[in-house]
Amino acid sequence: MKNTSVQFNEVVTICRTLYSNKLQDYGAAWRILRLPSLTDQIYIKATRIRTLQENEMRMVDEGEENEFIGIINYSIMALIQLELGFVDQPDLSPDEAMAYYDKYATIAHDLMMKKNYDYGEAWREIRISSITDLILQKILRIKQIEDNKGKTIVSEGLDANYLDMINYSVFALILFNEKKNI
Repeated sequence: MKNTSVQFNEVVTICRTLYSNKLQDYGAAWRILRLPSLTDQIYIKATRIRTLQENEMRMVDEGEENEFIGIINYSIMALIQLELGFVDQPDLSPDEAMAYYDKYATIAHDLMMKKNYDYGEAWREIRISSITDLILQKILRIKQIEDNKGKTIVSEGLDANYLDMINYSVFALILFNEKKNI
């Protein structure tokens, strides 16, 4: 499982670099997005992945990996918004935004390591298409919880679902990397 931790960190480093570069280009403009808008962005990414998996022809030359990276970054932004709420004007410096990113990436990593221990790395045996379906299911759960104004009776909250989507996306990217190295 030490390898999984290293692989997780390698994937998150790629995602973090893109997030950092976009902060330099755009600042923290995403801070104005309400939570359902971020959820919808994740939905768009997951739907595109599923479409790419189902269709042989592609009109845009970007693959599934870029979309999984987007799911990770948007999920971290959603977790930040859950903590801070949305604003009318961007209010985080790049350094502050990166500190929040690192906080939630660490929380996702720690959760992944605990679940990975309990599940015995079963994710290594599932298909990337199944990971996509699990992410779409999580999105639909989040939308329902958002429609219920965040209230649940017995279910996990929004944060748990966003963290799971981060980890599922990391798993998919690890599997892609392993296929490339074979």
